[in-house]
Amino acid sequence: MGILVRIIIIAVAAYLAARFLPGVTISDAKTAILVALVLALLNAFVKPILIALTLPVTILTLGLFLLIINILIIYLAEYIVPGFKVDGWLSALLFSLIVSLITYLLDAIL
Repeated sequence: MGILVRIIIIAVAAYLAARFLPGVTISDAKTAILVALVLALLNAFVKPILIALTLPVTILTLGLFLLIINILIIYLAEYIVPGFKVDGWLSALLFSLIVSLITYLLDAIL
C-alpha cells in the first residue's frame, strides 16, 4: 500500500510541476501516473548503476554530477512515456528539482 501512495504522490508532483513549468508537458492524469511509475523504476534500477559508473566524476565535482544523472533519468522517462515531453536540459533539471521538492513536502504532510 505504501508504494501505491508513493506513486500517487510522485504523479501529483509531476503533474503540478508540468502545469507550472514551461517546457514540460504531461498530457493527462493517466500519463502523470505512468511518468511516476517509470521515474520510480528508473530511480530504483538505472540511477544506482549510473551513480556507480560515474562515482569518480561525482566525487571530483562534489556531487554536482548527480544533477546530470537526474537530467538523464528525466530524458529516459520522456523517451519511454508517450505524452510526456521535456523541451531542454534546463527544463529537465527544474522539473527534477520541483518534483523532488513537492514529493518531499507531500511526504512530510502525509
